[in-house]
Amino acid sequence: MPPTPLLPATDAALSQWLRSADGCTLQLAGDWRGATAAQLPAAPWPVPDGRLQVDAAALTAWDSTLTALLWSRLAPLRRDGLTLALDALPEDLRAVLEQALSPQTPAAGRDAAASSAAEGWLGGLHAWWADALTTISFLGEVLLALGRLLRGRSDLRLSDLLRQVDQTGPLSLPIVLLTCALVGLMLAYMGGAQLDRIGAQSLIADVVTVGMVREMAGLMTGVILSGRLGAAFAAQLASMQAYEEIDALRALGVDPVDYLVLPRLLALLIVAPPLLACAAVVGVVAGLPAASAVYGVPPHEYLQGCLNALTWTHLWIGLFKGVLYAGLVALAGCREGLYAGRNAQAVGVATTSAVVKALVWIVTAACGTTVVFQALGF
Repeated sequence: MPPTPLLPATDAALSQWLRSADGCTLQLAGDWRGATAAQLPAAPWPVPDGRLQVDAAALTAWDSTLTALLWSRLAPLRRDGLTLALDALPEDLRAVLEQALSPQTPAAGRDAAASSAAEGWLGGLHAWWADALTTISFLGEVLLALGRLLRGRSDLRLSDLLRQVDQTGPLSLPIVLLTCALVGLMLAYMGGAQLDRIGAQSLIADVVTVGMVREMAGLMTGVILSGRLGAAFAAQLASMQAYEEIDALRALGVDPVDYLVLPRLLALLIVAPPLLACAAVVGVVAGLPAASAVYGVPPHEYLQGCLNALTWTHLWIGLFKGVLYAGLVALAGCREGLYAGRNAQAVGVATTSAVVKALVWIVTAACGTTVVFQALGF
């Protein structure tokens, strides 16, 4: 016999449990706003195996109280393996209740944890591959933007480029000079300690000059720029992404790579040579106090040794590496910012990722270029 509909004469909250051939039915009717547990009692008899249907056709009003009451009555039955049919509930109530009634069982949780552990490295590999594809796509867009710039069809504005040059160059000079001065002083101390063993203190100038001009000036400048400018680029573009300003540019027909990435990339490529020149000079000169005061090398002999050790090969290799590092910093910052999420947390994640990615790219490029140039005899 089908369950008898529950038709209240008033708006009072009513409920009743009915047996059926394939299980049982819980009927609800009336206004359940602010209901109590006494108005929704448990089943008066052991619930038979099968299907439990919740019939709310006569329900007139409800709130979160009814959700909590239904969960308290149905959750134990769901855990016992009873099939719940909630199709007759209002859509909002059904969605919340289904989510509340579907937690993982301990066994399922253990299975999921085991599966996650087994597939963790596959997930990491997939994430790395997706990130690499995004980076390759971004580099392709940058190359296309440079092509449009050479053809005179770019959205790049000269005022944006000059503003980025002003913000990236002069403001970065003090911290770059301080860092390279300390590195040059360190090279003189460490190199002199080893050369002093064999009485070759006069070669301190060669160690400091070649080390600073060819390697350390560009490397330290790239590291400083990654923390100062790579993070800033990522934060700026990620904030624009979060506030949908980049989407607005696309809607206006403006290419974000032309308008946002090219000014920052070209600005760093422009300011890199003068920054490298200043950093190399300061680093070499900073080795003079250690060479003279600690190891007894006369100042004029140290300076003359620096000039003798300096060659065009060291100059162009150091310049090439430094400009390469600066370009990698700009690309890492803009790539992370342009593909960031759309919330405040994503801005922080993009900023951190930009610095980490820039440092990894710089160190990888430094190792690769050093091996290649040495193999070629430069």
